[in-house]
Amino acid sequence: MGSKIVSDANAFVKFLKLCQDENKENCTYMDDISVLLVKKEELLHDIITGNEPMFVCEKAQPKYEPEVTETTADSSAVEDTLFKVEQDPGPEPLSVMKARQLLSWYTMAHNPNMPLVEAPRSLHPLWVRCDKSDPCATAWLGVEAVYSGNKTSGVKLYTVSCKGSPTADETSFTTLDELKQEHEKRHHASTVATKGYAQYNLFCSLKEESMMFESQSSVIASLTWNNVEKVLECPPLSSKASLNIKVAVGDIRSPLYQTHREMEFLLALAEGLRTGETEWLEPVETQSAVDLTRSLIEELENVAQGVPGHATKASEKQKAKTDGTAAFTSMVIERGDLDFTEQLWEKMRKSVTSYQDITECLKIVVKAVKLGKIKPWIHKDSNSTLSKMIVQSYQQQIDAIPLTGLTPANMLLELGLDKIRKDFINYLVGKELTTLNYLSYYLDTEVDLQEQVIRVRKLHHLLEILGTCSTFLSLPHDRLFLFTQSCLQYYKSSDYNEDHVFQLQIKPALISYFYEKEQPFSWAMEVSSGQGSKEVKTALYLSDKPLVDHICFDLDIPLDVSVNGESEKMSYYRTMVSCSLISFT
Repeated sequence: MGSKIVSDANAFVKFLKLCQDENKENCTYMDDISVLLVKKEELLHDIITGNEPMFVCEKAQPKYEPEVTETTADSSAVEDTLFKVEQDPGPEPLSVMKARQLLSWYTMAHNPNMPLVEAPRSLHPLWVRCDKSDPCATAWLGVEAVYSGNKTSGVKLYTVSCKGSPTADETSFTTLDELKQEHEKRHHASTVATKGYAQYNLFCSLKEESMMFESQSSVIASLTWNNVEKVLECPPLSSKASLNIKVAVGDIRSPLYQTHREMEFLLALAEGLRTGETEWLEPVETQSAVDLTRSLIEELENVAQGVPGHATKASEKQKAKTDGTAAFTSMVIERGDLDFTEQLWEKMRKSVTSYQDITECLKIVVKAVKLGKIKPWIHKDSNSTLSKMIVQSYQQQIDAIPLTGLTPANMLLELGLDKIRKDFINYLVGKELTTLNYLSYYLDTEVDLQEQVIRVRKLHHLLEILGTCSTFLSLPHDRLFLFTQSCLQYYKSSDYNEDHVFQLQIKPALISYFYEKEQPFSWAMEVSSGQGSKEVKTALYLSDKPLVDHICFDLDIPLDVSVNGESEKMSYYRTMVSCSLISFT
């Protein structure tokens, strides 16, 4: 029996070492055990920390072979077979007894007192999915080696258990004293430390207000603190806090919704130029693009000819527009100093429905400029082809512009990029959130138009995030400044990604108004003793979603859906994590 155990341990450890050395992400051991090499902590959620690679063992999935039949008359039988082949049953656990056997082989291989088992130099931690078949309802078992210098001094064994269905009954939760007793019984520690963790969805605090974002956006406050006093206690103001912010653009209640609509047209135009197929947006204006352009030219002609009332009318119209924007939102992006090309962009983006519209509008403008009917004011740093032509007209030296093919559409895209960039500069620099030097990457006009669009889109996403932080969270300027630099730095080297979670360290006092009246969707307390590699912990996790994804609960909802609807009290899944240190010396 002893030799059999030793040979089994050697075979299993050699297999793990081979998977690790060859970086195989999914292998099958003895036909019935899948061994996954996981590089992130996604499978164990918040139960473990860090991104160290680890092995995960689970039951190997059976392979269904389609049955060959002589006739295809019975289509339902064929559909059933295809369903079996295509359906993903999800991860399946091993028995607790089998999991303990795998952990014992791993432990034997690391024990220097067992020379018959070949010791690996170093192996990733091993975690095994379990079926809760023991009295403790064990859902995971894990083991990792502990080192003293270059030598293995022991292993840490982890047990993750989850009993019962989610409940809002706080009397059923493990108390702090019970958690301490469990830890002291296991480790005989004379002194212990306690630590608390809590996460709040801050958008939940705005259920009755108009400023409420869709579920695609989230602001999660994560807090940690020492010296826990009771289960589900509110984090003290001495906690360490961070905001995890994810914002999806396009929410109609966002302070930047109108900017989003403008970006929508810009992106549609750029995509059409890139692919050759343009999906035009529904026009906002009732007048045609050509009529609106003619009206703009006529207005400028009247101003140039000194027709009474026109200059005042245009100025008041622009001021009313700006004041209206200021009344609508506390985050004003639009400017009151739009030059001619920017006003032209505004009219065309709201009315253009074809490339023909663009061409006809620009022909009207170019003709008026060439004939000297208008000499409109242009921002000195404007970079578009049309702006340069207008500036040339001041000296009666105009280069010919062939308004054929895709040239007009590219010219309109240039107008939009110029205008939107100035909008964003006006806000970011005007609010002293950054400098032109820090924005140089995003404002570079030497790269091609498609790349310019990508960079402006990144700036728009940044502005959406700042809109959340300033109008919803009312964060102070010093926090917004640091956060802006962090986001700008991120997007210099990363692709556009609305799913990215931006993190901001913050003082709890700045957000306590939001979380003090909310229930956490995740809360945990941890009792620990020992230091360094000899530190051991016992923890209780309460969460609105299960932390274990391979077991079933008595619920008629998916595992990735919260159990809480509109009820006043939060219901929690309960997960217990314990750790044991086995010393080899």
